[in-house]
Amino acid sequence: MDDGVGTRRTEPSTATDAETAEESAQSRQVKRSARAGRSRRARRNRLLQAGVLVGILALWWLITAIELVDPLYLPSPQAVAGAFLDANRCLVVDDATGRTVCGVQNYYLWEHLIASLQRIGVGVSLAAVAGIALGFLMSMWEPANTALAPYLNFLRALPPLGYIGLIIVWVGIGDTSKYLLLFLAAFPPIVIATIDGVRGVRSDYLAAARSMGAGPGQVARFVVLPAATASIFSGVRLAIGFAWTTVVAAELNNGIPGIGGLAYISGTQLNTALTIACIIVIGLVAVTLDAIIRWIGDRLVPWHGKV
Repeated sequence: MDDGVGTRRTEPSTATDAETAEESAQSRQVKRSARAGRSRRARRNRLLQAGVLVGILALWWLITAIELVDPLYLPSPQAVAGAFLDANRCLVVDDATGRTVCGVQNYYLWEHLIASLQRIGVGVSLAAVAGIALGFLMSMWEPANTALAPYLNFLRALPPLGYIGLIIVWVGIGDTSKYLLLFLAAFPPIVIATIDGVRGVRSDYLAAARSMGAGPGQVARFVVLPAATASIFSGVRLAIGFAWTTVVAAELNNGIPGIGGLAYISGTQLNTALTIACIIVIGLVAVTLDAIIRWIGDRLVPWHGKV
């Protein structure tokens, strides 16, 4: 009898364990299938993108090979690659004296790029500090929003080339004018994103924090700021994009060293191959910066879109 009772008690447990193990195995299989599907889609997407790139390069090479367009206006891919390499090394320009020239305009291309990135770093950093502070003020104090919103929208609508001359008159052609121009390009999207993020915080989160005795400072620090971080990062991401597209305008005057200034000067000198090389570098760096900011945002705000 005892054996029967013991058997009857262990059978349901054994069956339950078997069902749980089977469900776990099915769940793992589903996850593996989902990962495999995502991997296949990613490979297909990369192959498609690579195919489009190869097609563009082939068409570009064909047009220049048959001289459908004058090389002055559209140099070959080989010429652009050569200009890029020459801009990053030293060349002998006079065999008799052995005189060499390194880079372009006394700087390597990568030095021009670093100079532009430094200017953007300063301008966007200042815009982030001021923009986040103003965004919090405008979102949490309605009179400030009412007073400043029209002027913020006015500034956002202005193209950088529209006021670059005025900035040069005010502060000269040094780096200060470039910092200010990049600051003005990055400032509005950060403010707007901060306002949207703060106002998008769920009211039940705020009520729950206040019901537990949190003061205004604690609510702002531990509830509002974490909830608005994802939106703020989106604003910073947009701001970096706007600032990077403004770099050529910022470096039109006394922009050497600078990748935008180099692109402008090489264009005025009809060095089309180097101009295209600079444009390609500017585009690749823009994509890289965007990917880095997106990666940082995903790591700092892992809960975004999941709660």
